[in-house]
Amino acid sequence: VEKDEKEESLHRSLLSARLAYEAADTAEKGKKAVDAPPVSIGWDSHAPIDKAPDSLVRPGDGPDGNYPMRARFEKMLREAQISITDAIAKIDGKATFQEDCWTREGGGGGMSRVLRDGAVWEKAGVNLSVVYGSMPQEALQAATERGVDRAKGMAPGERVPFFACGLSCVMHPRNPFCPTMHFNYRYFETDGGVWWFGGGTDITPSYLNEEDMKHFHGTYKEVCDRHDPEFYPKFKAWADKYYTITHRNETRGLGGIFFDDLNDRDPELLFEFAKDAVNHVVPAYGPIIEKHKNDEFTEDQKRWQQLRRGRYTEFNLVYDRGTIFGLKTGGRIESILMSLPETARWEYDHHPEEGSPEAEIMDAFKHP
Repeated sequence: VEKDEKEESLHRSLLSARLAYEAADTAEKGKKAVDAPPVSIGWDSHAPIDKAPDSLVRPGDGPDGNYPMRARFEKMLREAQISITDAIAKIDGKATFQEDCWTREGGGGGMSRVLRDGAVWEKAGVNLSVVYGSMPQEALQAATERGVDRAKGMAPGERVPFFACGLSCVMHPRNPFCPTMHFNYRYFETDGGVWWFGGGTDITPSYLNEEDMKHFHGTYKEVCDRHDPEFYPKFKAWADKYYTITHRNETRGLGGIFFDDLNDRDPELLFEFAKDAVNHVVPAYGPIIEKHKNDEFTEDQKRWQQLRRGRYTEFNLVYDRGTIFGLKTGGRIESILMSLPETARWEYDHHPEEGSPEAEIMDAFKHP
């Protein structure tokens, strides 16, 4: 009896302690919610509209910063979105891009242009977004390599006011000999006058064609060299590192250029570099597609393309900075997940046959 009474007393003490802890935790969370700055973004904050306004950038919205640069960057990306989608639709020859526009009550919005069921591309999308609001510190870490440093001195749970404008694209062709292509160019500002540019263009073939890769990488070397001869070797190495599927110990594709946290010189110079890079997407990629869009292929080659798309999906959902940032800041889901292929494949413990073209490009993925 005495043992039962002691156990009952112990249970009562543990229950009292747990209730006290939960009450204190609830009170602390309530305090943080009151103290946190207002948030202007969320899963349900996107209102569809028939036509986007002339500009989604409004002076006075978001943290204090370089409002002229915000407006110029958005205008430049809008023009690039139109020129790129017009060129891609012309190459496809069958499908056109459907445009969806939306705004957010707290400021900003976006335009998605998506092509589906084309003659050349199964799916291609080019998304423009302008976002204001406040983000959790972990979203800042996802948005930049120096995110941890930029959150120093902030209280736990404190949110970061920010502005972001970007144009992102992924194109998934039908033919296994036509590579997938991705690009993203963006401009960020956070509270306190902090700003930076980021982005890049990269290519993901299913089969290795050295001539195609020389053309693609050569185009972006010329772009980089016009602005700084150190850009290309630095940004190419950065792309090889960034686009690594760590859990597979292989790269997603065969690279390109990638840069982030770029604010080491006059913003006007970096603006011109980003403009030059995004305007060379079609010259770098279009000729490769024109060359291979009518190539014959087998079911086994299509199956290999599907397996590589599975790897592409793994990278985008696990590592991609833009996907993580969008999910953590309540972005528009259809636009965030636009990058995923319509179809992909996973096979248990698959290995290409030794000496095959599939094994050849796997070696390139393993040893970029």
